[in-house]
Amino acid sequence: MTSTQPQNRTALLPMVICCALFFIFGFVTWANGTLIPFLKLALNLETDLQAFFVTFASYIAYFFLALPSSWILNKIGFKNGLVLGMVVLGVGSLVFIPAADNRSFGLFLTGIFIQGSAMALLQTAVNPYLSIIGPIDSAAARISIAGLCNKGAGVLVPIIFGILFLKNAEETTAKINATTDINAKNAILDELLQRVHTPYIALAVIFVLFAIFIKFINLPEVKEEEDVVEEVGGLKEVKTAVKTSVFQYPHLFLGAFAIFCCVAAEVMAGDGIATYGRELNIAPNLVRFSTSFTLICMLVGYVVGIITIPKFVSQQMALRICAVSGVTLTIISAFTAGYVSYYSVALLGLANSLMWPAIFPLGIRGLGKFTKTGSAIMIMGIAGGALVLPIYGFLKDTLQIDFQHAFLYTMLPAYLYIIFFAIKGHKAGTNV
Repeated sequence: MTSTQPQNRTALLPMVICCALFFIFGFVTWANGTLIPFLKLALNLETDLQAFFVTFASYIAYFFLALPSSWILNKIGFKNGLVLGMVVLGVGSLVFIPAADNRSFGLFLTGIFIQGSAMALLQTAVNPYLSIIGPIDSAAARISIAGLCNKGAGVLVPIIFGILFLKNAEETTAKINATTDINAKNAILDELLQRVHTPYIALAVIFVLFAIFIKFINLPEVKEEEDVVEEVGGLKEVKTAVKTSVFQYPHLFLGAFAIFCCVAAEVMAGDGIATYGRELNIAPNLVRFSTSFTLICMLVGYVVGIITIPKFVSQQMALRICAVSGVTLTIISAFTAGYVSYYSVALLGLANSLMWPAIFPLGIRGLGKFTKTGSAIMIMGIAGGALVLPIYGFLKDTLQIDFQHAFLYTMLPAYLYIIFFAIKGHKAGTNV
């Protein structure tokens, strides 16, 4: 079955596949929250700024690969694009094995970049697909359902990887610091890095098996709509002026920057909270599961979105509420201390929850034949996750700005821009 128009009801099988893919995205992406402290310890990195290049390598891939991904999808089709993306994701996972054996931070970053490239292709395919397999007004609710799977994986992976990678981390750190013999210290680090082998080999196998599964199921292609027309006196008349370039849709580019800010806020609250918690001297056993706390809050927000959008609130209103909540919690976190500040950052997961589900369909709304290209441009905005932690680390470590004030300076502009997009930006150049 092929459709050239948005669906009147949501197709079940595509929805299930999308949810499974979003679970995989979440598992791979939020593993970074555990890899940051693990690689800092296992590779003996000197600063948080160095460790934050884990997220940089992952998210910067979206900037470089999103538009090429759109071209690839046009050439090989949606389904084959998913298969290719899953295989490349498996290859990126296998790169972790020689990276661990050679204790090479560069190889780890290469593997993470390859994984990010695969997810750029997968996300470029899946997000517009999820938006148009049902009514556009309920796209945020569908994305919220997929988001439950995404952040559900995000809740699980810090717990699983925290146990696998960071077990006895405090004792290991003390042992490394107390060891003066270089060979003994190397032996400890080598043993620590061996923990990478089994999980990432298992992930590679799972990704390839899922690629094979997708290849042999009947997954319908849903094409983007063409320019809207209506019958007038037996002739077709275009209702709106036909646009000849994606650059004639300013709300798309404003939306892409909103995605940039949204992902930056998600990464700062999800991957950055562990570093923030250590600065606040929060108990190490609690800090280890910090990312899970943030993502549990996001799960709660997704459930609220599924129930309320569009029945009780519009996508735009949900976005405004979330962005204002983000501003409020960011200010509280910056001007309080201890557990109040820490849990304010965790609660940002609730504020961040409905931003992507609302921004994405608003950004690609009305693009017609430019939907795939527009989706790729929106996906490029995920690069915001690449920059936010290095910027935070630079402010904190290099410029010696208080870590709470650095957090404020990093997060507040992002939420303020999203408020602008929710109120006015999404209307730019449209008839809304």
